[in-house]
Amino acid sequence: MAPSKIVVCGAGGFIGSHLVKRLKQEGHWVRGVDLKHPEFSKSAADDFRIADLSRQDECAQVFDQSFDAIYQLAADMGGAGYIFTGENDASVMHNSMSINLNVLEAARRCGVEKTFYSSSACVYPEHNQLDPDNPVTSEDSAYPADPDSEYGWEKLFSERLYFAFNRNAGMKNCVARYHNIFGPEGTWRGGREKVPAALCRKIAEASDGGSIEIWGDGKQTRSFLYVDECVEGSIRLMESEFDGPVNIGSEEMVSINQLAELIMDVAGKKLTIQHVPGPLGVRGRNSDNRLIREKLGWEPEYGLVKGLEATYRWIHDQVHGNKLQRNKPLSGNSKSVAAAF
Repeated sequence: MAPSKIVVCGAGGFIGSHLVKRLKQEGHWVRGVDLKHPEFSKSAADDFRIADLSRQDECAQVFDQSFDAIYQLAADMGGAGYIFTGENDASVMHNSMSINLNVLEAARRCGVEKTFYSSSACVYPEHNQLDPDNPVTSEDSAYPADPDSEYGWEKLFSERLYFAFNRNAGMKNCVARYHNIFGPEGTWRGGREKVPAALCRKIAEASDGGSIEIWGDGKQTRSFLYVDECVEGSIRLMESEFDGPVNIGSEEMVSINQLAELIMDVAGKKLTIQHVPGPLGVRGRNSDNRLIREKLGWEPEYGLVKGLEATYRWIHDQVHGNKLQRNKPLSGNSKSVAAAF
């Protein structure tokens, strides 16, 4: 793809900051936009704007010239402790809907032909995800709609909004449904962290022989996708002729108990798990990658353990405030920790 002028909305966040780095590596000029700068490293963007995209006036100031493309990742979001309690539903829906309405109108006004929208696997019906061993998440299974959270309902509405602009404004927007993205430089504390980061933190903080807490019985299943693969899939979709929606996720499904055991193995610790009440989300979820293989001729290949090695090492350093030698593996059974860096 020839060098382009690109806006990344949500560039101060986890996936957005990684996406900016990748786009810069490919030679593009990038403007990053967010309420905050990336927390753990300096943004690679050529120009970074602090702006609240849910405000029409601030969004208009960001799109003050012509751009070739937009990656729209900005949203009010977090982990299960933020999304599934019900306490943040109004803010999640209002803020995220406002962002998407404002970004799309600004894109139309500036003549931006294509915008990438990051939707979520949370759009899928709850009744198709009750069996932890056989969840149904093919893209066409989203309807009849019945997401298990207001976050999922907002994502589904916004998908329709982007496709409506395709039909009525001659745009070529595309939509991806992300499945549990994880990796270094993601939120790892504070209540908005995702499951892999939360477990890495708990295990890094625990002493060998101690215990950690997991919400529910730990038998709920998920698949987790390493952030570099998420960025790769997003760019491939954006550069294709396919609009989506399409799943961008891993088909390597594990239970939350199994995920904890994998991280313990990476850390070289033996811990007991205490199951406690807490928000859970659906009982089972796994990415169905048949459509992405068909349409893009690609699917993620980065193994879960390899990604956990990289993520645990980074969170371990954050927890303990030190800088381990990059070529010195952590103690434990994993022998390829250093290679992941």
